[in-house]
Amino acid sequence: MSEERLVSSLALNEEENTDTSLRPLKLNDYIGQEKIKENINIFISAAKGREESLDHVLLSGPPGLGKTTLAVIIANEMGKPIRKTSGPAIERPGDLAAILTNLEPGEILFIDEIHRLHRSIEEIVYPAMEDFALDIVIGKGPAARTLRIDLPPFTLIGATTRPGLLSSPLRDRFGISSRLDYYNEKELMGIVKRAANILSIEIELEGASEIAKRSRGTPRIANRLLKRVRDYAMVKASGLINKDVTVKALELFEIDKYGLDNVDRMILDSIIVKFGGGPVGLDTLAASVSEESDTITDVYEPFLLKVGLLQKTPRGRIATELAYKHLGYKAGSKYANQLFDE
Repeated sequence: MSEERLVSSLALNEEENTDTSLRPLKLNDYIGQEKIKENINIFISAAKGREESLDHVLLSGPPGLGKTTLAVIIANEMGKPIRKTSGPAIERPGDLAAILTNLEPGEILFIDEIHRLHRSIEEIVYPAMEDFALDIVIGKGPAARTLRIDLPPFTLIGATTRPGLLSSPLRDRFGISSRLDYYNEKELMGIVKRAANILSIEIELEGASEIAKRSRGTPRIANRLLKRVRDYAMVKASGLINKDVTVKALELFEIDKYGLDNVDRMILDSIIVKFGGGPVGLDTLAASVSEESDTITDVYEPFLLKVGLLQKTPRGRIATELAYKHLGYKAGSKYANQLFDE
């Protein structure tokens, strides 16, 4: 269900091969994450000054915040090629060995979802990151021996949405670790205006602000909403995106002022109506909305917690007073059968 949501922070299937022109290619064009940009700029300048490879980089944070884009920018700023793969795509140690032995000196290896690397594959990563060497076991039993192959210096950039799942030995081998956080409205407005300029979309400041407010702090969602509002403006209006057109378009798409869609509201409504506001256990909540528990935890909860509509307690999930008010229920009503008089 989550993959088809307009406000999903995950990349939709239709976006995998779409135009990448909206991605900035240099640090100066990258909007937001100012502290991370400043630090990475220093590390890149120092590495180039020493004519060395950049230390290995770990980028963490919720999906859709620009980890892959930042990895490409680092490669561009270093003036080196980048090779992309993902944790699930590396199924056997031989797959990673083939990638490592074909790297050029100074090349960037980007591994998305690095927390999903198998532990047996991590054993190959350790000497590669520390000593730029690949240890290969030849033979079996008492006759087995280890062959060490030297690798050219390279930089591994790992991206993860769940840094807690990384093993300590792997996490400790990254010299640079940065966590990307949600964007504020001003930063998202800048991203929307930049994208509108690239796509030749007419948009007023208030229209960009309304899209930014409902983008859940995520650039990927902001760009997606901009394209859908553009479609609405072309068909239902003059093509200009102003506040009125934006509000009508997003209401049609069932995205409210917080950026919640019908799935988010269904979760909150279930807690309030079916379970008296909570607390309710994760598995019970997941069953009530016909979703997987992991999907609730990874996809829906983070933003609901961030904006203060949901609380996690040792006994389960609780809907906050803000959630009651947002959905039009009277806070404290046991069965939420009394509505606010708006």
